Amino acid sequence: MNSQFAARHWYRFSAISAILFPLSLLFRLAVRVRRMLYRLGVLRTTIMPVPVIVVGNITVGGTGKTPLVLWLVRALRERGLRPGVIASGYGGTRREPAAVSASDDPRVSGDEAVLLALRAGTPVWSGPDRVGVAQALLRAHPDCDLLICDDGLQHYRLGRDLEIAVEDARGFGNGCMLPAGPLREPPTRQVDARIVNATHEARRGLPPGACRMRLEPAGLYRLDRQDSILDAAALRGKHLHAVAGIGDPGRFFATLEALGLQVTPHAFADHHDYSACELEFDNCDAVLMTEKDAVKCAGFARNDLYALRVEAKLDPEFVQFLEKWLHGLKAS
Repeated sequence: MNSQFAARHWYRFSAISAILFPLSLLFRLAVRVRRMLYRLGVLRTTIMPVPVIVVGNITVGGTGKTPLVLWLVRALRERGLRPGVIASGYGGTRREPAAVSASDDPRVSGDEAVLLALRAGTPVWSGPDRVGVAQALLRAHPDCDLLICDDGLQHYRLGRDLEIAVEDARGFGNGCMLPAGPLREPPTRQVDARIVNATHEARRGLPPGACRMRLEPAGLYRLDRQDSILDAAALRGKHLHAVAGIGDPGRFFATLEALGLQVTPHAFADHHDYSACELEFDNCDAVLMTEKDAVKCAGFARNDLYALRVEAKLDPEFVQFLEKWLHGLKAS
């Protein structure tokens, strides 16, 4: 869905939202019936031989799931576990379960899956059938003792032991379900943990029981020299353009401004497939982008493309929650 359309009609109640509202009621009914069929056992859930953590959201669009998955991988490995990651490969053409490597074409494997393979340091497999992907990963890596599913909250066929829903400062928009609003499921959907990707200033607005996550800049790197991290100060005073094909491009542009970088912003639809000519701007010393955009632009033969690396930071309450859950897992 085009981000400009979403901003106009999903995050406020517009005339288009009103016209689409009857369809959203039908969608809500379909969601409720489908969930009931799983609860009654008409549709079957497949239980994996290892614990499964599902990270997802009940709204359409990016909220920060991938940085949270990377944080979870690090946290679990630090605690002696060997996690594997499964992803849908959204935006890619792959239909069968397959391993993902950092050198894969994101147009085949999906941009988020390639980014996970680049950063996670653990087995990453992708495919639209999460159950098939999970089974294939465990066959290939029998030493994995836990699975993290990126964006699988509505994939009920995959059994799960822990559900984490991620939302951002935009919340649930106009409160309507698709297509009148951004909701995939009702806002009353129960999960084990809710994470809100928000700044420190937004802490007071957290829903009851939710924990805060913030994405902290960890330096810039040139796409043709990814092992060299550059401080943002090195680009201050230059003519900069910034592109973002994520769920909330404004969040990325605001982060750059907070780093003291004056940029000309260019927002694209989530998962946008860039062409080289789209990154050609007049009076431009450098083009800045997110890491998700970078995996699709790394092949462009240019030395003026930079990506901003971010690291997820979680409130201590969530760390305590995770450790308590792991303790219960070991006890059982």
